Amino acid sequence: MSAPPTTATALLRRAIGRHRGAVLASSALMTSWQVCESLVPVLIGIVIDQAVASGDTSRLLGWASALCLLFAVLSYSYRYGARIGFRALQEETHALRTEVSAHVLDPRGARTDRLPGDVLTIATADADMVGVVIRQLTMTAGALVGLSVSAVALATIDVRIALVVLVGVPLVLALTQALSPRLARRSEARQESIGRATGVATDLVRGLRPLKGIGAETIALERYREVSRRAVDDAVAASRWEGVLHGLTAGLSGLFLAAVALLAGLLAIDGQLSIGELIAVVGLAQFVAEPIALLSYLVAQVAQSRASAQRIVDFLASPPLVLEGDQAAGAAASLALSDVVSGPLRGLSVSIAPGRLVALVVEDPAEAQEIVTLLRGEAVPERGRVELSGAVLTDLGVDHARSLLVVADHHVDLFEGTLLSNVDPAGALSEARLATVVAASAVDDVAEHSADGLRTQVRVGGTSLSGGQRQRLGLARALAADPPVLVLHDPTTAVDAVTEHRIARALRDLRHGTDRRTTLVLTSSPALLVVADEVVHVRAGVAVAVGTHHALVADLGSSAYREAVLR
Repeated sequence: MSAPPTTATALLRRAIGRHRGAVLASSALMTSWQVCESLVPVLIGIVIDQAVASGDTSRLLGWASALCLLFAVLSYSYRYGARIGFRALQEETHALRTEVSAHVLDPRGARTDRLPGDVLTIATADADMVGVVIRQLTMTAGALVGLSVSAVALATIDVRIALVVLVGVPLVLALTQALSPRLARRSEARQESIGRATGVATDLVRGLRPLKGIGAETIALERYREVSRRAVDDAVAASRWEGVLHGLTAGLSGLFLAAVALLAGLLAIDGQLSIGELIAVVGLAQFVAEPIALLSYLVAQVAQSRASAQRIVDFLASPPLVLEGDQAAGAAASLALSDVVSGPLRGLSVSIAPGRLVALVVEDPAEAQEIVTLLRGEAVPERGRVELSGAVLTDLGVDHARSLLVVADHHVDLFEGTLLSNVDPAGALSEARLATVVAASAVDDVAEHSADGLRTQVRVGGTSLSGGQRQRLGLARALAADPPVLVLHDPTTAVDAVTEHRIARALRDLRHGTDRRTTLVLTSSPALLVVADEVVHVRAGVAVAVGTHHALVADLGSSAYREAVLR
C-alpha cells in the first residue's frame, strides 16, 4: 500500500487521479450541458429572426425541432454527467473513510490527541468534503467552457459586447478569488472547532453517568459550552466570509449583466442589432451570470475541501501508538523491567519468572500508568530494558507480542452487544471454558440478575452497567484470552470485598493451577496481594521492598507498605 499524501493539495490531486476516467467522462458531459445552456438564447434569437419575423412556418417548425433537440442533449448531458460524477464522489468518500478507519484500527494504533468524536468527524464530514472536489472539478470545467462559448457567440453578434464580456468575467473572478485565502483559513478553523466540539460532546455523553455520580455535570457542561461557543464563532466567521464572497459575486454579476444589457439595448436602438440578436445577447448575459456565480461558489467549496483534506492528512500522518520490531521472543513466558528510567520511574527493576503470580504495589498512580504504558509497548524507556520472554518488548512484532502478552488496563472499554459478546467477541470459547472464565471473574453474578443471563444487552461504553460490573467484564475478557503473560491494572477497585476475595482465589486457581501462566497485577488490594507468589513495593519510582504480603506486613521496617495496602 502506498504512503498517504503529505499535503492537502496532494490528497485532493490523488482523489481526482484515482477516478480519472469518471472525472473526464463527467467533465465532458457537464461541459456539453453548459454549452447547450449557452446556445439556448442564441437559438431562440435565430428562431425569432429567421422564422418569427419572416412568418415562415416551415422554418419555424425546423428551428423549433432544433431547439427541442438541443434541450434533449442538454437534459441528458446533465443527467448522466451528474450521475457519473456523483458515483465517483461517493467511491472516493468511501475510500477515504476506509483509509481513516484502517489507520484507527491498525494493530499498532494511532498516537493522536484527538477525541473519538473528532476522529469520527474526520472519517465522515471531512471525507465527504474532500470527495466533493470531484464535483467541483467537473462543474468548473463545464462553467469555463460555457463562458468561452458564450464569449464566441457574443463576438459573432458584436465584437464590442464580446470585449465587455472578456474583460468583465476575468475581473469578477479575480475579485472573488482574492477572498479565497482568507476563506480557506476561516474554513480550516471552522472544521477544527466543529470536530473538537463533536469530540467533547461524544465524551460528555459517554461519561454522563459517572459525572452525575460525582456531581460534575456543571463543570462538564461548562467545558462543552466553551468549545461549542468557539465552534459557533468560527462557523459564523467562515459563513460571514462566504456571504461576502457570494454577495460580491451576485453584485458584480448584476452590474455586469446590466452593462451588457444596456450596451445591447443602445445598439438595438441604433439598428445595429436585430430583435433576435438583442434577445440572444440579453439571454447570454443572463446565462453568463450563472457560471460566474457557480465558479465563485466553487471557490468557497474548494476552501472547505482543502481544510478537510488538511485535517485528514494530519491525522493519517500521526505515528503508531505501539512501537514494534521484527524479532522473535523466547519460549519462556517471562516479563522483566531492568533498571528502567522513564517518566516518574527512577531505575525500577522487576522480574517475573514463568508461571509466577507477582503483584506490584505502586503508591503513585502516575508511576503505575507509566509501567502500563511501557508494557503495552507504547513508549521506550530513557534507560533500561522492558523484556518479554527474553526479548526487548518494542523489538517484537505487534502480532507476536500480543500473542504472548495481554495488558488489561484499569479503564475498561465495552462495546454495544451482550455480556457474552463482550467476554468472547469471536465466539471461540467452549461452554466449559466460558463457564470457568465467567465464574472466575464473577460475571455470573451479573448475569444472574437478568432474565437474559449472558445475553443481557450492554450499551456502548457499558453505560448500562455499574463500575464494578464493567471491571468484571474486562477481567473476564482478559482471562478468556488466556495469554502466556497477563498484566492486570487495578482489576477490582470497584468490586465489593466479598466478590474481590472470590476473584482473587479464582485468578490464582485459573492462571496458576494445572496450566501455570505468568501474571502481573498492579494493585493495593490485600485480597489479591495475599494470593501472589511475590509482592514488589514501588515507591518514588523504584522497588523498595520485595516479599510475600504477610512478610511485608509483618516487617517492622515496612510501615510504608502497611499504610499503602491495609484498609
